[in-house]
Formats: sequence, C-alpha cells, structure tokens
Amino acid sequence: MKTANINIRLFGIPNCDTVKKARTWLEQQAIPFEFHNFKKDGLTQAQVETWLQKIELDTLINRKGTTWRALSDEQKSCADNRDDAIALILENPSLVKRPVLQINDDERQYVSVGFNDQLYQTIFKEI
Repeated sequence: MKTANINIRLFGIPNCDTVKKARTWLEQQAIPFEFHNFKKDGLTQAQVETWLQKIELDTLINRKGTTWRALSDEQKSCADNRDDAIALILENPSLVKRPVLQINDDERQYVSVGFNDQLYQTIFKEI
C-alpha cells in the first residue's frame, strides 16, 4: 500500500467493539489513520452527504441498534427520505453503522461501513 497522498479516516465511537477491532486491525497493519469520534466530535451534513455519494442510505443507518429502537415511529419513517434521514443522523449520530472507513487519495474516494478482517484485507489490497 502506498500511503503518500492517502488520507484514511475511521469514524465511530471508541467503546464500540467493532470500531475497536477495526482500529486494532489498522494499527497492526501499521496503516496510519485518523480516528473521528462522531459522538464527541459530531458529524456534519456535508460529511454524511459525502458518504451517501458512495453508499446507500440503508447501508449507513443501523436499524438494529438501541438508538434506532428508541426512536418514535414518526422518527423512523423519516429514515426513508434522504434529506430527513440526514437530519435524523445529525441529531442521533449513533444511528450510523460503525465503523465508517473513508479513504481519500488524489484520484478517488472510498467509503465502507462495518468491519471484518476479510473486508479490510480486500480494501487495502486495492489501495
């Protein structure tokens, strides 16, 4: 992997087990990355829109988590409309499936949601 003009950011919350596994994997591979704690540091509309250029809304929203289950039916129905869903995510960053891996280089941008060893091996083989 060439890391010269590559910016790698991992978005999540530090106490999430899947985020911990992703961070550990990146560290063990000596891949430099920036961690963004979106519960503490928040998310911007521009950031969420950037992700949605690369992935589907249904991929980004965690409909199995406790944050989703705590929403009212009216709030849940907002998740079907892109603009309303973005507003809902900005109000409740824990709705985002974790982690979100964003890789930018001079030529492209890559976004992935979730973690498993095989997925990250494939991603970083291509870079």
